[in-house]
Amino acid sequence: MESTNTKDRKKDHIDLAFRSATDNGMRDDRFSYEPMLTTHPDEKAKIEGYFLGKPYKYPIWVSSMTGGTGIAKNINRNLARACAEFGLGMGLGSCRKLLHSDEYLEDFAVRPYISDQSLYANLGIAQVNELIEENKLGLIDELIKKLDADGLIVHVNPIQEWMQPEGDVIKGIRPLDAIRRLLDINDLMIVVKEVGQGMGPLSIKELLKLPIAALEFGAFGGTNFAKLEALRDADTGEIDPICFVGHTPQQMIESIIDISKKEEILCKEFIISGSVKTYLDGYYYNEILPHNSVYGQAAGFLKHAMGSYEELAVHVHKQTMGYAFAMRYLSVNPLKHAAS
Repeated sequence: MESTNTKDRKKDHIDLAFRSATDNGMRDDRFSYEPMLTTHPDEKAKIEGYFLGKPYKYPIWVSSMTGGTGIAKNINRNLARACAEFGLGMGLGSCRKLLHSDEYLEDFAVRPYISDQSLYANLGIAQVNELIEENKLGLIDELIKKLDADGLIVHVNPIQEWMQPEGDVIKGIRPLDAIRRLLDINDLMIVVKEVGQGMGPLSIKELLKLPIAALEFGAFGGTNFAKLEALRDADTGEIDPICFVGHTPQQMIESIIDISKKEEILCKEFIISGSVKTYLDGYYYNEILPHNSVYGQAAGFLKHAMGSYEELAVHVHKQTMGYAFAMRYLSVNPLKHAAS
């Protein structure tokens, strides 16, 4: 005898069949789907590896988001708990407010919640330049210690700062030279990232010559922070066309592959973020980049982290199991490979 659940499911199939036939969407031709060669992943499946010197259960990174606002403490604690439970790494939002005051320290102090997973503080290149000019780079060491962080993410975002009414002017020395100074003076793990526009091949080439721990893409196609800043400025009247300049993850991966073929690189780990909307995007990009990489998301996690931890945990579980399923059943189509 058929169960009630089975009858309901079959009725759903009938009701939905007509809709699915006309709403299939675009076929994702990045992959070959091979249903004959393996079995479903176990609910406890892991995709273990090492990134930035620490183990992970899944190659997923919670990209830098927020801090210093009323709801940031709950968001960051939820994200940290998810990283501990699912074995992920995390970058904090801008920690500039902690350089000279501990007023907002509780928003960022998530080490007790993230266990021993990777945790990185975050400063803008403008703040790094100021500390260099004032001979106060020691404040970065203090920041890392008070957060018990593993290293520092430096975000380099000149278009966003230019569009922001109260944005920081990048002055003094070039970002590349500031990163060099930071590497020379501080014995720190340094990650360099953009925040929505990505980077072109010349910038990537120069960064890969440096012994930074990793390059995070912050590529074009995800949240466009320059566009957001333009919309915030009532005097702008229209969105500045420079907001739509940038480089996609695919373009950045192609640049990295091309540079790696031609010369020795010192940076060999990457966080692929920006325009990574699903676990399939993350799986695809991780597969076509022939270096150690994880994929990063911010907005996708943020939406769920603003509520209860249980809501976030359900979301992360779906992402991890989707990634595990993709690894079993999908191979990257060579015709879509960035190296082709």
